[in-house]
Amino acid sequence: MSIVLEAKNVCKTYILNKRQNNVLKNVNFQVEEKEMVTIMGPSGSGKSTLLYAVSGMDNITAGEVVFDGNGMTGLGSKELADLRLDEMGFIFQQMYMMKNLTVLDNIILPACQSKKTKESRREIVLRGQDLMRKLGIIDIANHDINEVSGGQLQRACICRSMINHPKMIFADEPTGALNRSSSDDVMEELVKINEAGTTILLVTHDIKVAAKSTRVLYLVDGYIKGEYNLGRYNAKSQLRERERTLNNWLMEMGW
Repeated sequence: MSIVLEAKNVCKTYILNKRQNNVLKNVNFQVEEKEMVTIMGPSGSGKSTLLYAVSGMDNITAGEVVFDGNGMTGLGSKELADLRLDEMGFIFQQMYMMKNLTVLDNIILPACQSKKTKESRREIVLRGQDLMRKLGIIDIANHDINEVSGGQLQRACICRSMINHPKMIFADEPTGALNRSSSDDVMEELVKINEAGTTILLVTHDIKVAAKSTRVLYLVDGYIKGEYNLGRYNAKSQLRERERTLNNWLMEMGW
């Protein structure tokens, strides 16, 4: 399989009160096409910082990030913004939506802003509705965002992340604000999207979420201490054993 994302000796340093804080230290990893890779680690280990760094949402101090065969390090802010809009999808713990737009209008907004799309607004709307139908939320298409549940809103965020046919989705604690039932539902949708061919890199502290991924990277103090290959998640009957083996490995890592 081809490599979608590669981090090469990625470093991220912040200067706070004249003190240097090395958040990422020579991080190296690859994500292959159609993988779902999870970043785990203790609080403050640099998980979200790493996700933001390799997706171009934050600048790196040193090293190189290669996305779909092209280096991102030398790109300007507009080029990075276009790349994120056209080739990447994003899902966050906080479900950022425009309050003055309906759920459907929020979902299709990236497609309306993209320069690569040749579709009419009607075609974009139909595609947005189709995504909502697949995720079981078509009935809230015309609702305001404050009229729906957290689980429904996060499914809408998944639809939005898919609207521009991204090569890769970046998800930062996508189930962190949800109850267990909604969390399970959202993860099942992400698994389906991954099975359909979309590569996913996500951050989570939840073993039940991570157990559905292909591979887990364990981050400690800004560097990758180890990785665990779970293989592809195919059936719910596998889940308890995957959770058990992953938990044992995390304990060995110092979780």
